[in-house]
Amino acid sequence: MQLIQLIIDGVASGCIYGLVALGFVLIYKATETINFAQGDILMLGAFVAFSLIGVLGLNYIVGFALTVIIIAAFGFLLDATVIRQIIGQPPFATVMLTIGLGFIFRGFASIFWGTDIYSFSTPFSGKILQTSGLVISYVNLSIIIGTAILMIILFSFFTFTKIGVAMRASSENQLAAYYVGIPVKFIFSLIWSISAGVAAVAGVLLAPITLVDTSISLIGLKAFAAAVLGGFGSIPGAIVGGIIIGIVEQLCGTYENYIFEGVREISAYLVLILTLIIYPRGLFSDKAEVKKV
Repeated sequence: MQLIQLIIDGVASGCIYGLVALGFVLIYKATETINFAQGDILMLGAFVAFSLIGVLGLNYIVGFALTVIIIAAFGFLLDATVIRQIIGQPPFATVMLTIGLGFIFRGFASIFWGTDIYSFSTPFSGKILQTSGLVISYVNLSIIIGTAILMIILFSFFTFTKIGVAMRASSENQLAAYYVGIPVKFIFSLIWSISAGVAAVAGVLLAPITLVDTSISLIGLKAFAAAVLGGFGSIPGAIVGGIIIGIVEQLCGTYENYIFEGVREISAYLVLILTLIIYPRGLFSDKAEVKKV
């Protein structure tokens, strides 16, 4: 029974990793660049939610929706005004730019919100579900259900809407998409917007568990490992990779006395290394090449 409990808790934390990893994958599939500021965008989402819900006292659902809209708009503007300026430059330039942006975001958060640790109440705080000997917090349930709902929404968006199909076309072949009249650069900004919105969702869902401070941006490192584990470029792989890392992390944290102390903190990277030894391209690799405009 304890094993089942640990797996459920691991799935909940893994969903957060998976959502952030999903942001990495969406941007990489479309532009072949990696946004190392993804974890910092999650942090900004958590702080914005704290301001709206904890400070201004907005309803949780309203504050949640406004947070996603604000951070998604921020992601759109970030690409349109900053990232787009280095299109055509070596990939290393984008890596360094996003790392630098991450430092800027953390610095801004420290200046604007301070260095204290914050929290805000949610409809799920302090509530648990007991069934068959299992104790499941409503917060964990909200994370799992929220992730499932978001995946359904994204699947429907990319499958059944014109904009979603245009995004898929741009990610598969930028040059062909450009020739048939798809505004590729605008689509890229939309993808950055969606990626930022997904990170905001993860930030709001995570806030009741870890509380809100600048250190939650470090989740981006484990999420990056999840994205690579799933196969960098695979959307389902990002979620699966996150869940695998979440479960392993929970198991290592509980049984670290039988392994070695501190194994929980490095378990994500150990799993990543072992997987890549067997599957160098990740579990769900996407071998398609992207032709640039």
